[in-house]
Amino acid sequence: MTEPLLYLSTRGRSPAVGISGAIAAGLAPDGGLYVPEALPRLSPDAFDPGGTLADTAATLLAPFFVGDPLAQALPAICKEALDFDTPLRPLPHRDAHMLELFHGPTAAFKDVGARFLAACLRRLPRKDERPLTILVATSGDTGAAVGAAFHHQPNVRVVILYPDGLVSPRQAHQLGCFGDNVLALRVQGRFDDCQRMVKAALNDAELQAERPLSSANSISLGRLLPQMSYYAHASLAWWNEHHTPLNFIIPTGNLGNALAALWVREIGLPVGEVCLACNANATLPEFFSGADYRPRDAIATLANAMDVGAPSNFERLRWTFPHAHELRAQTQAMSVDDATIRRTLTRHAREYGEVFCPHTATAMHLLDRLRDAGNTAPWAVVSTAHPAKFESVVEPLADRAVPVPPALAAMLQRSASAEPMAADDEALKRWLREPAYA
Repeated sequence: MTEPLLYLSTRGRSPAVGISGAIAAGLAPDGGLYVPEALPRLSPDAFDPGGTLADTAATLLAPFFVGDPLAQALPAICKEALDFDTPLRPLPHRDAHMLELFHGPTAAFKDVGARFLAACLRRLPRKDERPLTILVATSGDTGAAVGAAFHHQPNVRVVILYPDGLVSPRQAHQLGCFGDNVLALRVQGRFDDCQRMVKAALNDAELQAERPLSSANSISLGRLLPQMSYYAHASLAWWNEHHTPLNFIIPTGNLGNALAALWVREIGLPVGEVCLACNANATLPEFFSGADYRPRDAIATLANAMDVGAPSNFERLRWTFPHAHELRAQTQAMSVDDATIRRTLTRHAREYGEVFCPHTATAMHLLDRLRDAGNTAPWAVVSTAHPAKFESVVEPLADRAVPVPPALAAMLQRSASAEPMAADDEALKRWLREPAYA
């Protein structure tokens, strides 16, 4: 591929842009999500079998950046952002593996995309000398990852919106512990309200003219594309050793993590089946069971980072597979309620000595069901966050203390604060216009 790859809006009413433009904007002007005009194709032979995660990412993402000003810097961006492991660890039961994505600085998989996005934006020239405001809605983990990635970055401000009382205490502390150029707003509503407010601000041309804005949610390609890297890295390692595709069970909320795995498969790498583990928010399980797509208000669950009733990346999923029957053939989704999450955490701690977060427990339950039904295929359960972030849920069920990773412990030692905010689009816009914020 020699011509630059262009990026279009899922809604088809915005001009095509290069990857730098898509990353800088976050959301397309028509309110859609940027997607490549066509997904590139890659062979497993293109990758260094002994390469690091950063090496895999640089090879994987090169076709997405071809012809762009960021292309030459891509290996350095990957090395800078992906400097921690995402190990594929054998489980002591069920003849399966766990893909651990929580070894970054905020102990959640969101570190991968947030650090990559920050590394890209640091290298993009801006004609506007005013500070760029990064808006991020979070159901628990995204905000801390984005805050850590952009903390102290010159001429950039981060505004984190999270649903007050609907994240774990340690997540809330992380979200408010940065200070300086990272501010937290505790919204009197649910994650879907936070997400709607962010989109409304990004789509307000008048506000954009006053306060340059961008996004760091998985609506941003700069977050989504690097998440493909750990699926590529794990599946290639498995392929090189076993010569068979690796299947994944992915805890799923806003669909960015699952979409990343499906895109890796679409470009030609050996990802096998992809199963979506959802909590009691049943929008996706109902659709994949044959019902019409029906977004709705989210309900609060133990797996709070997946409390999403209107997943944004469904637009990208429908772009990838435009016909409902084709899309339903690509994956399956299942709801796991809180009672089942509790039973899964208790059982695995007692019988196998395994402790994991409530989100990972939804995926582990699907693995248990598959094995009980006689499925012997190679599966990897995707572990999205460290259980220490949810100690108030996990420790009583596991009947043991969960050690806190050093980076998380350091964050918990800082003071934290967050400003209250009504769940209202205009309230956020007024706040962003305030002289004190400027």
